Amino acid sequence: MSTRLSRGVTLVELIVFIVIVGVAMAGLFAAFNTITAASADPQVRKQALAIAESLMDEVALMPFTFCDPDDANAASAISSAGCAVGTNSEDILPLGPEGGEDRYGTTAPYDNVSDYNTFTLLAPPGIKDINGNVIIGLEGYSAAITVSQAGLASGVDAISTADALKISVTVNGPGGVTTTLEGYRTRYAPTTAP
Repeated sequence: MSTRLSRGVTLVELIVFIVIVGVAMAGLFAAFNTITAASADPQVRKQALAIAESLMDEVALMPFTFCDPDDANAASAISSAGCAVGTNSEDILPLGPEGGEDRYGTTAPYDNVSDYNTFTLLAPPGIKDINGNVIIGLEGYSAAITVSQAGLASGVDAISTADALKISVTVNGPGGVTTTLEGYRTRYAPTTAP
């Protein structure tokens, strides 16, 4: 019989192969374990982003006129001097809700962008909808909103500090996950009140 037909793998070669593959697999599993342990739950990140986007939309869609929207001249004022009540202009700092206004209020709800400055939702109870109801499953999240005056651009295209607001929404989720969104709201049509 020819030696060519009887060739194969010896027992020693097979054991060496198994040991090498076993060491390589152990290294891969250790790397996967480290990567998985260090990464936050993607569901928590996605939920925090969804909460931040929702709150950003809520704030950015509010009116930004020279006068508070409750002011009789809000739709026609072309400067804060045109407000019926001069002290309720959004140009006057500090930004924040006027007396008695509340996000969940039925008689005096938030009615402009600046009302949301320093607004927070704490965990617990967690994230609430616009009616003040706690949203089930979001008890472990908290959110904070800040609104500040911010001039944009420079030169001919500049938007003055009084005509632009920077909105920052920060959401903290379980496991130390933090998401921050920032956006700007400009007073692009001062004589328009939605």
